[in-house]
Amino acid sequence: MSQISVQNVSKYWGATRAVESVSFDAAQGTLVVLLGPSGCGKSTTLRLIAGLEQVTAGRIFIAGKDVTALPPGKRRISMVFQSYALFPHLTVAENILFGLRVRKVPAAERTRRLNRVTALLGLNALLERKPSQLSGGQQQRVALGRAIIAETPVCLMDEPLSNLDAQLRAEMRREIRALQQQLGITMVYVTHDQSEAMSMADRVILMRDGRVEQAAAPEDLYARPASTFAARFIGTPPMNILPVAPNADRSDLLFGIRPEHVILGDSGIPARVQSAEFLGADTIVSCAYNGQTLAARVSGKAAFPTGAAVGVHWHPENLHFFDAASGLRRDDVAHFVAGNASIAQECPVI
Repeated sequence: MSQISVQNVSKYWGATRAVESVSFDAAQGTLVVLLGPSGCGKSTTLRLIAGLEQVTAGRIFIAGKDVTALPPGKRRISMVFQSYALFPHLTVAENILFGLRVRKVPAAERTRRLNRVTALLGLNALLERKPSQLSGGQQQRVALGRAIIAETPVCLMDEPLSNLDAQLRAEMRREIRALQQQLGITMVYVTHDQSEAMSMADRVILMRDGRVEQAAAPEDLYARPASTFAARFIGTPPMNILPVAPNADRSDLLFGIRPEHVILGDSGIPARVQSAEFLGADTIVSCAYNGQTLAARVSGKAAFPTGAAVGVHWHPENLHFFDAASGLRRDDVAHFVAGNASIAQECPVI
């Protein structure tokens, strides 16, 4: 069952098209991530689901009910914003309980829910503190508590970790994912960070210029990107996208190879090292290849001095092909290459 269904939703502000014909479903109890660069329409889409913005066209359903025209308070959702929006004059307990007090939930029920939420989030020792006395991670937990205590089946999150440092972000995304699974909440989570999307999501909705570029499970998005945009947005460093070799006479095609699938050695296509960036577990080696720059990921610390000659090769089954004009994936070409071991390693002669 789809807990959330977004059907051909568009949002215009005059001539500006923020969201254009966006459609996707979020199954009950899953975490769906809206991913994309700044200005792609992901936060606007979330606000449309929440009812904070009104759709120009299309329909939105939550638990099978058409909520397109309903105000936020009637949609049975909770929301966590990028800014935690905590009341500075209220204690942690009062911030968490604020929504229940407004809705006049009985005191005994408020206490039951507060005890449950604070135990889940490890906030019991902080209930009498004010937001100014909390760390960034603690404030994030209070914002989460305020959303969870509502006990709504749907929770929307708009870049909730963007104000935290890298280590705390990693810890919090694990906590949010574990909490979502434990409570069985349907969650739609907005981020521009591919690491958050790939590590947390059951399904990723990759957006570009107000449209859905690709909707897939994280592993499928990585293994079979639908376009050059998806191929380069997912992966660090991004996939190498290069013209097919001149002797192939296929100017209509581009080929892609992920850096971890590029093999450097003494044999192969001649290339020259431009730089080597040591990252600890591996090294990113940038090479000049056929007038292009090609990145390779090498395990550990690789000794490739700048300017050194090196051979480059790869296995044909790791190649991806895209239409040069549209940027869309060409599986027909990829299947042909994978089935022909005699194709040159340099690049398919098709």
